[in-house]
Amino acid sequence: MKPSKAYENKKFMSSSSARELRILSEYLEPKSRLSRNKVQDTVVFFGSARTLPAKVAQKQLDTLKAGGGAKAGDIHRAEMDLKNSRYYEDAVELSRRLTKWAMERYRPHSRFIVTTGGGPGIMEAANKGAKLAGGKSIGFNISLPFEQEPNPYIDDSLNFEFHYFFMRKLWLVFTAKAFVIFPGGFGTLDEFMEILTLVQTGKVKKELKIILYDRKFWDQVINIPKLAEFGTISEKDLKLFRYCRSVDEMEQELIPHLIKVENKSRLLR
Repeated sequence: MKPSKAYENKKFMSSSSARELRILSEYLEPKSRLSRNKVQDTVVFFGSARTLPAKVAQKQLDTLKAGGGAKAGDIHRAEMDLKNSRYYEDAVELSRRLTKWAMERYRPHSRFIVTTGGGPGIMEAANKGAKLAGGKSIGFNISLPFEQEPNPYIDDSLNFEFHYFFMRKLWLVFTAKAFVIFPGGFGTLDEFMEILTLVQTGKVKKELKIILYDRKFWDQVINIPKLAEFGTISEKDLKLFRYCRSVDEMEQELIPHLIKVENKSRLLR
């Protein structure tokens, strides 16, 4: 019997001995596919995978109240889901506006493509907004035991699946020119802090716009100005990001920044 080639040996390729090959493939395959799809740069949306669309959240709450016997904790959770659903709807609208603007400016649509972690919640909302505008969108999904199935609004040719978090993060940052960070949990905090660290330490030298959406939420979750007060960061580090309160405000922050990025790239040609 003729032996299989090493790269066709699934047992070997799945083993710890081939880890370096798997890591390399999660760099080379996305690089090849992004180039093939002529993706120049992106606008990345972060936020909770658990945020529901308004209609789904309202139906969930109505069902609990109509059924009778629902626990107070369940109703409170459903009410919170309905309150937070505005973030989903705002992510859809912002993504739709940005994609519409980018499509009108760049034909074919190759610049400032909306990009997410590929899953549900805010990620789904941003991919959905791009789809509603008729544009492309990217999903850098990660294999997890829960929560993280690719949402249906990602372009088939730009739907990626990662095993390694650090390779997924590399691609989320590598092509990005702006980050919009909606309320989220551990994953969102991790992504936000990593981006800030990369910019603060000069590991990312390009000019990035970093927006935290809804200061009321973020001030209750993490007191960043207090870090400057304690001297663990510099006052100037507080200028690495900014807060926005509405879709209009985010759009007004992002589009001039993206035009500036475009003009700078023209000068470098």
